[in-house]
Amino acid sequence: MSDIEFSYFQSLKAAVQEKYLETHSPSYDDISKWKGIDIIYFQEDLRQKAKGNISEKTFYTYFKNNSLEKTPRIDMLNILAIYSGYNSWSEFKKKNPLAVVEQPVLIESKLTTETKVPASEAINNLQEKVTKPLVSIDNQAFDEINQNINFNSEKQNFLKRYLWLGISAFLFAVVLILVFYDNLFYKKYTYAFTDADRNSSIKGELDVKIIRENESPILFKVKPNSKFVYETKSKNLKMVISSPFYRTDTVTRDLTSAPSSENIELKPNDYAIQLYYYSKSIIDFKKKTSELNKLISDNALIYQVVDSDIYGIETMDKQKYISLVTLPTTSLENLEVIDSQMKNGKIVMIKFKITDDEKAK
Repeated sequence: MSDIEFSYFQSLKAAVQEKYLETHSPSYDDISKWKGIDIIYFQEDLRQKAKGNISEKTFYTYFKNNSLEKTPRIDMLNILAIYSGYNSWSEFKKKNPLAVVEQPVLIESKLTTETKVPASEAINNLQEKVTKPLVSIDNQAFDEINQNINFNSEKQNFLKRYLWLGISAFLFAVVLILVFYDNLFYKKYTYAFTDADRNSSIKGELDVKIIRENESPILFKVKPNSKFVYETKSKNLKMVISSPFYRTDTVTRDLTSAPSSENIELKPNDYAIQLYYYSKSIIDFKKKTSELNKLISDNALIYQVVDSDIYGIETMDKQKYISLVTLPTTSLENLEVIDSQMKNGKIVMIKFKITDDEKAK
């Protein structure tokens, strides 16, 4: 920042002060002594007349304690100029030129031919001529010394620059390794599931539970006709695969030699499939009742999961369940068998839910 710019800013502050004093009576006329409520009133007046704002911090920096002789940003200067009645900071400077400083008188120096210099400079030149001893130096040697100094300086700067680049690149590489260290050792495995009897993809939802040593299991839901993708850096894998219509299977793999893509066959749970079929079927109710009586144990535990904001489970006996699924209602369309268990050729546990009609739509 030049001294001229700062001088213009001092003139602008005086104009701002004069403008404010036209309609206000602060604690002091001098703007540098304003504080508290005076600054607040000035900020409000500035917003109304110049559509701009100045923070209290900025006011203290440039109006109260500007010991470093700084000027605000150009946008702030424009706002203050507009407040003072000008279109911009540039217009303010044009219409308020600073006083021209008187130049020193020039005298003719006899040391040079037809060259005019200030009197003070001429006197100094004469004194230097008298007092300075004449020194002779080999200009070529002097130039060589300067060249060597410059060459060594450039060489040092070159080495420093590339040294810092090398260090920065090394540190950046270290950070990348630390951030992506785990990902470097992860490997992706893909598993597809098929019906062992029908040799077709599984059309129902599957639960895949990953068993890890000294950690809680992780449960994944696999959508119908979808593959299960798992990423791990472990050398071993143990997963339990379950479904309401397939027998639960536990799969273990040594991942050091296992393929990245594999097909796993699941054995159907025929009793669960029959239970689902007869529970959902709406034809031949006598046959349906007879078959369910054969499938379900007399002491079976039957649970209905209730869909509500407060999670709940209701229990019922075998006959109530059979009566429920043999009634010709539209609720049967929304019946979903969640889980079932077999013992001695009989179903001993059934867990089901009936999805609400509005949620099913």
